[in-house]
Amino acid sequence: MAGKDYYETLGVNRNASEKEIKQAYRRLARKHHPDVNPGDKSAEARFKEINAAYEVLSDPEKRRKYDQFGENWQYADQFAQAGWRGSPFGDFAGKGPFTVFDFGDIGSGDLGSIFDRMFADLGTRTTRRPRRGQDVEYPIEVTLEEAYNGSTRTIETQAESSCHVCGGRGSLGNAPCYTCGGSGRVLHPQRLEVKIPPGVGDGSRIRMAGKGRPGFGGGPPGDLYLVASLRPHPVFQRKDGDLHVEVDVLLSDAMLGGEVEIPTLKGKLALKIPPETQNGRVFRLAGQGMPRMGDTKRGDLFAKVRVVLPTKLTEREKELFRELRKLRRGEK
Repeated sequence: MAGKDYYETLGVNRNASEKEIKQAYRRLARKHHPDVNPGDKSAEARFKEINAAYEVLSDPEKRRKYDQFGENWQYADQFAQAGWRGSPFGDFAGKGPFTVFDFGDIGSGDLGSIFDRMFADLGTRTTRRPRRGQDVEYPIEVTLEEAYNGSTRTIETQAESSCHVCGGRGSLGNAPCYTCGGSGRVLHPQRLEVKIPPGVGDGSRIRMAGKGRPGFGGGPPGDLYLVASLRPHPVFQRKDGDLHVEVDVLLSDAMLGGEVEIPTLKGKLALKIPPETQNGRVFRLAGQGMPRMGDTKRGDLFAKVRVVLPTKLTEREKELFRELRKLRRGEK
């Protein structure tokens, strides 16, 4: 059954570069962001679809798995272990049905030897001393709002359990178990509720003790590490603990002084614009940036002035500007 086409969601082709995908995401995110469309449920739903598509296509490994397995990309490792060359749920890419195992000319009576060859490289189960389970890394993309406030999210990762076909023995008669490949264990999805602390950024590692691979021979399980990456924001740019934003200022306010509203991640602030403020001037708002993990201090917010020139001038406004031009040139 075909699922949602993430490429179609972002409006890019399947050969799009990382830059093209990021540009498409930013364009659509600005258009459908809830702050730009307050109260519009359809825009909110569209924004979530755009984020879900970008989360997969912006990650090279996730994208590779998605291109092969479609919406079932999260189970790619399981499919590969079982010998599937494509998605067992159908062909996402529209290239015809996938093949599972290529038995060639071998008859059904030789299935045992097929499985022997298929899983020969996986080895057989041996008696092991207690050993700690492996740690697992799980990439997670967070929004700037999540990084600012912290959040709780449910993720789906993989867990191991004893193979239900061979009962964890790893073999069926004289041949390795075809379900677990002789390992005695199978992977299955598990849902976990994780807490994202305020201040996370690109490369931050969040440890979840005991949520990694199970141990062997009674050994303790490993840990799960969430490796965070920051999703681009349509309004703010983050540099370490600081935030940067551009603010539109009317020409009259830039020349005579005035007051403008500055967006922040916790609401809007009023900023006084002094007379004769030049285009591109940057104002620093101390402590209005990002929180820092394990620290009570916050970064700063830097607001860059973008002077907006007036358009559709009335005759009276044109007259005033002509008079101003004469005064500035010293003309009479």
